[in-house]
Amino acid sequence: MSDFYGPGQRALQDEFDTRRLADAHQLTIVSDAIDDDRKSFIESRDFFFLSTVGADGWPTVSYKGGPTGVVQVEDEHTVVFPSYDGNGMFLSMGNIDAGIDGGAKDSGVAEAKIGLLFIDFETPNRLRLHASATVHRDDPAQQQFPGAELIVRARVENTFINCARYVHPHTRVRSSEYVPAADGSQPFPSWKRIDLIQPWLPDGEQGMAAAAGGEIDVEEYARRLADGTS
Repeated sequence: MSDFYGPGQRALQDEFDTRRLADAHQLTIVSDAIDDDRKSFIESRDFFFLSTVGADGWPTVSYKGGPTGVVQVEDEHTVVFPSYDGNGMFLSMGNIDAGIDGGAKDSGVAEAKIGLLFIDFETPNRLRLHASATVHRDDPAQQQFPGAELIVRARVENTFINCARYVHPHTRVRSSEYVPAADGSQPFPSWKRIDLIQPWLPDGEQGMAAAAGGEIDVEEYARRLADGTS
């Protein structure tokens, strides 16, 4: 078998007598390419979870939402996805752009290891993908994702389905109103209307709270979070 499993996984497999089972899983469900079925599943999702690792060694996991097909499969070894306007921290994109733990490609572009988790909560069903990723500021794929600030290109290392028995079924309610429209526009978010945060907004967003209905206080924002109108 390959080095898909590390010493930690092997030790626990031996402790619980699952080494043979784990090897069977690797042979039957793990692939270094995205087949048609996995492509269809990935491109049917309008959200995914993205895992990256920072310079301090700490991982972070982020929910990423967008239109259906927010992750596109360009070929069996390549996926692309957008980064939309967020909270300005750039935790995930910064980790990828810095090339933490991934070195650099021959082109000199920083590259980092990432993990993606796709879930269908209604079926339920899920799929994992590990890849080496790069961040791009001027990429043709931005035409596919209006409103995207950055594009991530990821080279697939391995992908595999997961048993969904512990995934609690949920019923979809609606799409987020903040998914960018065809022209890239989206509503001004409530948290950027909080009075205390106004001095810290980027220059291009100064004064936009007034046009969006005026400033609000922290208590009002908390109320909006609680009732789902944020």
